[in-house]
Amino acid sequence: MSGHPQQTLGALLARLEVRERQIAMEAEAAHEQIALLDGLAQAAEHIAITRKTLLELTDEVPLAPAAALPDGPAYQQVMAVFAEADAPLRARNVCEAIDLNVAPNNINNVRIKLKRLTRRRILAQTEPGLFTRPRPQSPGIQP
Repeated sequence: MSGHPQQTLGALLARLEVRERQIAMEAEAAHEQIALLDGLAQAAEHIAITRKTLLELTDEVPLAPAAALPDGPAYQQVMAVFAEADAPLRARNVCEAIDLNVAPNNINNVRIKLKRLTRRRILAQTEPGLFTRPRPQSPGIQP
């Protein structure tokens, strides 16, 4: 019987060792999660500070005057189309919206107007041939 208690004690010690390793791994995983949460909390705090600083800076910087719209009723019509648009538009879309015959000459004329408005930063070109109103930016911050 002397061999039997040692086997039981040996098996118990082995089980305890396995459980000890499991607990150590769980503790390590918990420490990693805590470190991740601390990092996320710190990043959120940095973003909040940056946002607050930028808002304070925009209060100090005067607003830039809006670019002047070129003369002519066509530009008024084009801007009216973009005021109603919820997505970027192509010159062809603008022609259709202002009931202009969709002919190559008309599309090119509208495209020229769109590019002129883009140079004046009244519109933005998101990709070649695709125009939209620029996203509002904080004054004094250049992309």
